[in-house]
Amino acid sequence: MAEFLYRVGRWCARRAKTVIAAWALLLAAAAAAFALFGGTLTTAFSIPDTPTEAVTEQLKDAIPAAAGGTGTIVLSTASGEPFSAEQQAQISDLVARAGDLDGVETAVDPFATEAERAAQAQAIADGRTQIETARAELDAAQDQLDLAREQAGDSAELDAQQAQVDAGLAELDAQSAALEQGATLLDLASGITLVSADGSAAVVSIAFTEPQMEVTPETKASVTDLFDDDPIDGVEADYSSDMLESVPSVFGAGEVVGLVVAAVALIVMLGTLIGAALPLLTALVGVGVGAMTTMSLSGVIDMASVTPVLGLMLGLAVGIDYALFIVNRHRRQLKEGYDLDESIALATGTSGNAVVFAGATVLIALAALNVTGIPFLGLMGSVGALCVAVAVLVAVTFIPALLSLAGMRILRRSERAALDAEHPAPGTAGGPEVKAMRTPSALLRVLVGIGALLVVAIPAMDMRLNLPDGSSEAHDTTQYQAYATVAERFGEGQNGPLLVVATLPGSPDEAAAQAAQLQIAQAVADQDGVVAVAPIGTSEDRTVAAFQVLPESGPTSEATEALVHTLRGLEIDGVDSIGVAGNASGNIDISEKLSDALPVYLGVVVGLSLLILILVFRSIFVPVAATLGFVLSYFAALGGVVAIYQWGWLADVFGVDSPGPILNFLPTLLVGILFGLAMDYMLFLGSGMREAYAHGVPARLAVVHGLRAGRSVVTAAAIIMIAVFGGFVFSHSAMIRPIGFALAFGVLVDAFLVRMLIIPALMHLFGDKVWWLPKWLDRLLPDVDVEGAALERRHPHADRESVTTS
Repeated sequence: MAEFLYRVGRWCARRAKTVIAAWALLLAAAAAAFALFGGTLTTAFSIPDTPTEAVTEQLKDAIPAAAGGTGTIVLSTASGEPFSAEQQAQISDLVARAGDLDGVETAVDPFATEAERAAQAQAIADGRTQIETARAELDAAQDQLDLAREQAGDSAELDAQQAQVDAGLAELDAQSAALEQGATLLDLASGITLVSADGSAAVVSIAFTEPQMEVTPETKASVTDLFDDDPIDGVEADYSSDMLESVPSVFGAGEVVGLVVAAVALIVMLGTLIGAALPLLTALVGVGVGAMTTMSLSGVIDMASVTPVLGLMLGLAVGIDYALFIVNRHRRQLKEGYDLDESIALATGTSGNAVVFAGATVLIALAALNVTGIPFLGLMGSVGALCVAVAVLVAVTFIPALLSLAGMRILRRSERAALDAEHPAPGTAGGPEVKAMRTPSALLRVLVGIGALLVVAIPAMDMRLNLPDGSSEAHDTTQYQAYATVAERFGEGQNGPLLVVATLPGSPDEAAAQAAQLQIAQAVADQDGVVAVAPIGTSEDRTVAAFQVLPESGPTSEATEALVHTLRGLEIDGVDSIGVAGNASGNIDISEKLSDALPVYLGVVVGLSLLILILVFRSIFVPVAATLGFVLSYFAALGGVVAIYQWGWLADVFGVDSPGPILNFLPTLLVGILFGLAMDYMLFLGSGMREAYAHGVPARLAVVHGLRAGRSVVTAAAIIMIAVFGGFVFSHSAMIRPIGFALAFGVLVDAFLVRMLIIPALMHLFGDKVWWLPKWLDRLLPDVDVEGAALERRHPHADRESVTTS
């Protein structure tokens, strides 16, 4: 591979304009594909074969009207006073118009619904009065019949009258039973209100014809546009997260600051503006190609809005880092007296080889997300892998071309002047005397480093997973305002109602179905944490009944999660099964399936880590230590996320308005990304140690040789990663912020604590044992030569006189 990349680098350097034009064409093609075929993104997530998905499919067949997606519009008066009659009339008109829109099944008028509820309550009261009156009349008739029998005895006429009285009483009993059944159902549903008690807020429920995941953004926008384009004086409208398709912003102020910090790190590391510009330029080109290619597929693939942002985040970070490794190697070689073209080719063959190997580890780890069996997560991994692959290709082709055009200007003027004055021999480099670290110091580093990581990881033991809801959004967003208004005026549970579906045996008649409906509603209402239960409807054959259940707690709370499991395990006489659906239930199912998939995926990644590192370092100790270090940094990163985003520590610093559960796919996603990046740093540091040891340097001294050779570039690379990921910490999206923090913090602890503190200290403590490998395994393993040492020996270099200053 190193020899092949050497030739690629030389070819690209000699045909720089052709290579640059080719990448420009690729970028233009990706942009055209995005413009022509790009579709819409969604903020909803689904996983097949979950209980919620099964219930939704059942409803689609049995009660199609109840299977559609839902959304909420929250209306409130700006003054806090009750709605006026005129405002109510205007709201009712808008609701009626919303119900006629394409893709909308029904739009519920809150005032008409409350009026209907009041009418039903009045009808029940009137019915009771009528039944009592009729019963009193029949009782009086019975008294007269009894008196007549005492005076005249039995007769056929009196028997007929008695039969009429008995029939009337039986009919009244039946009417009373039906009335009380309706009264009970109305009472069980009394907690589900659409107008607040003070009359200043109302909830408009929108039911769509398609299931939640299939409702198009255009359909939702048609509803929100209706309310936005025809505002009501004195009335404010806010929309739940279900009503909006908010694609996260890519380049906000935080992301720009991150890139600026990365640029500063590049300038400090490389010393010239042109040197700093090259990695940034190539990373932007790579990201442009990768991200727009990804977005062009969104027209035919259901793609979550966070997916292309993740690809962009990764592409920027690794694109800058991989270019930096090659540019830094090229600069060092030029300062040692190498010819320009030879240096470009050699840097591509050596550092480029390491870049390809490191990129392959990231790519494989991301692509392996598909083994989780979770489609949207597998797609995220595939998109991330694509962007990393593009970053690698850019590094080994575009960078050599740009370096050729930059010429010797990649060095500072003082460095070029020193070259002319000193005439160094190619391949020579001076430096301070290297001494091995002291054993007590190494032991202290290990204990302090591991202890710090374990302490930081403690909060991870309390991690709760879910998808963010309106409460997690920034307080100035309409989603948060809608959530907060509902929670304050109607109760937390109304932000996440559950859909309970019961399956009845046989073919019940209408009376039996109504009796079962009441029995189920009562059994559900008796559960702890249930505020109200309202029947939604039954199937035509009356074998499926659906209910809206209002929990006491919010959609992401532990109490609601427990309630979902309780309802699914509920056993009711005469009922075959109970299922639960709805957004809150679906998010709970997704979180649990992700949690179940995480250990399997972590095992795959850890196993992969061991195999790759054994192949690279030809050692048993280094792979085991490096993998355990990755596990430590992973759980430390999760601990930091939980402390800030779930517990609320330093909430003001990181802009966490409302702490809550952790994004449910973050732990799994973090495994793939952090593993790949950790292996990058291990390769660039450890390969130098291995190379020094292979050349006869004592084991403990080789550790310091490798650390000194690689720490400056790894430090710069880590700072760049942290800056790029950190820029997303202040994104406006509640999904993006914790991902950005987890990656930035994970890179911080892994690069500086694990790779440059703990691992070198452990290698010093174990000495020569670090490089032990069974002989039979040594014979089986191929020599991958990641750093390209064999390449350097095969290619003689030009004398100093051939170096140009142009």
